[in-house]
Amino acid sequence: MASRKEQKERARQERLAREAALREAARRKRRLTLGGGGAAAVIVAVVVAVAAIASGGPSTAQRLSKQGSTPQLKLSSLAPLGRLQPPPQPTALGPEGVPLPDGPALASTGSIAGGETVDGIQCQVGEQTLFHIHAHLAIFINGAPRQIPQGVGIPGSCLYWLHTHAADGIIHIESPVQQTFTLGDFFDLWGQPLGPNRVGPAIGPVTAIYNGQQYDGNPRDIPLNAHAQIQLDVSRPLVAPVTVSFAGVG
Repeated sequence: MASRKEQKERARQERLAREAALREAARRKRRLTLGGGGAAAVIVAVVVAVAAIASGGPSTAQRLSKQGSTPQLKLSSLAPLGRLQPPPQPTALGPEGVPLPDGPALASTGSIAGGETVDGIQCQVGEQTLFHIHAHLAIFINGAPRQIPQGVGIPGSCLYWLHTHAADGIIHIESPVQQTFTLGDFFDLWGQPLGPNRVGPAIGPVTAIYNGQQYDGNPRDIPLNAHAQIQLDVSRPLVAPVTVSFAGVG
């Protein structure tokens, strides 16, 4: 939590930024004719910038930088984790040709987003094909597998750009824009909390594994890259990485 001094300094910086933006708007307004579209566009842009600064929200540059970017991953060996429990043997295959975890769902779809835009992700009619990739998520609670239910991101007549068609852990990323989505985005659509000490309703230290290596950071920031093999273990025992084939989904 920021100290009082830091809060005052942040407030001062925000005030100065607002004042500078308003001065710039006034200057440009004097230079441009109010009858032209240029002046109106400038004024609107400045007002939006001031609102973003005042709200503490991300700047336009920060929002745009997410598109097409790949977060820097801090990965390390699994050796310091000690002995890992062997992953369960595959049982029944789901409709996508991926084994279904032999356990109950981590949480239901009762809390999924209902069509409103979440984290900039829209719910649209029909699948988006401009950017179409898949990632896999496996979850273990005290060494026992949990399913990610079918229908996350599909509240009814529309589909979010991140969704599941089966309870096999395959996350479909189908977006009209190419950008890097994160595991936090997916959990937000699911309506479930995610952090270093919580995965949905399960509370305890979270160990994240990404493509066979330990991930060091907030699991919310794990990128959903093409064919990423992601695993979250809550508490112990820890389970050796689960890997699946994407042959059935592409």
